[in-house]
Amino acid sequence: MELTAAGVRAAARSAFDDFRPEFEALIRTASVSAAGFDPKHVRSSAEQTAAALTRADLVDVDLLEVRGAHPAVFGRAPGPAGSRTVLLYAHHDVQPAGAEEVWDSPPFEPAERSGRLYGRGTADNKSGIATHLAALRAWEGRPPVGVAVLIEGEEEIGSPHLAEFLTRYGELLRADVIVFADCSSWGSGQPALTCSLRGILDCSVEVRTLDHAVHSGKYGGLAPDALTTLCRLLATLHHRDGTVAVRGLRSCRRRWPKLDESATRHAAGVRPGVQLLGGGPLGRRLWGEPAICVLRIDTGPEAEFAHKLVPAARAEISLRLAPGDETEHAFRAIEDHLHRHAPWGAEVTVAVTRAGQPFRVSTSGPAYEAFRRACVETWGRPPVEPGSGGSLPLVAELARQYPDAALLLTGAEDPDSKAHAENESVHLDELRNCCVNEALLLGHLGSMA
Repeated sequence: MELTAAGVRAAARSAFDDFRPEFEALIRTASVSAAGFDPKHVRSSAEQTAAALTRADLVDVDLLEVRGAHPAVFGRAPGPAGSRTVLLYAHHDVQPAGAEEVWDSPPFEPAERSGRLYGRGTADNKSGIATHLAALRAWEGRPPVGVAVLIEGEEEIGSPHLAEFLTRYGELLRADVIVFADCSSWGSGQPALTCSLRGILDCSVEVRTLDHAVHSGKYGGLAPDALTTLCRLLATLHHRDGTVAVRGLRSCRRRWPKLDESATRHAAGVRPGVQLLGGGPLGRRLWGEPAICVLRIDTGPEAEFAHKLVPAARAEISLRLAPGDETEHAFRAIEDHLHRHAPWGAEVTVAVTRAGQPFRVSTSGPAYEAFRRACVETWGRPPVEPGSGGSLPLVAELARQYPDAALLLTGAEDPDSKAHAENESVHLDELRNCCVNEALLLGHLGSMA
């Protein structure tokens, strides 16, 4: 199929507008993959996505299943004989919405306001599904390269079945170029090509100080309660300025794009009198340094609160690892730190609950130049090349399996998208531009020598 650049641009924008009712139907499906939520909604989302791939004239469309896992979706659009293969990735599962009263409109009812579409999953990452399908529809299902599409169903819970999934389906994902539409743009009118991802390491930490609970009046001030002990232990994870205090965690030193502090504070919702953590360039702090946060402290059922010293307390902590570090090394460092800093000789147990390796991308080569050319044609400017503070475990695993594949990390999420928070949204014109950009990219990849 022959299309001019102007023809691709017009076809992609029209394809997104045609797909928008299906996009909004996907948003209405509460495909929360986290434990405790009804898995039928994730399966329904997968079935809707499969139907959308079929309507886009893809073949071999199927749900990819692994025992105990939420389903992924796969489909193919064959290219001309001898053409390259491009794998397009996104995910259809979403984060929990949280308390509905903090949303300005219902989280699973898409609502357009001031050029943005609000709802859980609009940006992270059903926008990626919309981008891929609009790009393929722009080529009327006959792209100038062979295309495979993978829409994952467990990204938001850390892809816990990734190893089994790749063992069973890895060969389906073999490609010359892999486009991950689950990263961010730099901002309105400015595309980005992400060059690194931080890794993730979630750990459960249990502190035990007593054989059993005891009366806080009879023994308070003498026997240490586990919850106070745990709080003191967690406080050792950071220096006074908020930098990570765990020895041995690695940093990634390079020249990062400059971030505006005022805009960054606004995007993060940092209150006026609250300090930012650490020192040095913001980009290095966000993309090239480790970070640790406490996700949850387990204080037991509310009905059991009493004036007693609790014998054990648990917390879930999350480490973001700088590019160049690795999860096994980082776990040894955090485990050693927690044991060495245990207050009052408390017993400490640490276990990994989720892990994903960090990753660095070398953005040189013809596929990256094709992406930059498409960006100039779409936005009138080349992409900024930042890192990402987030994690995408599949990237490192596919890079390990297919070391010759070019990995393009992009996406429609912008600094105002509020992914994982209330009032998540996507800028509709920027999403249309992402559709145009990917359609142009497929054309440029098809014409590469």
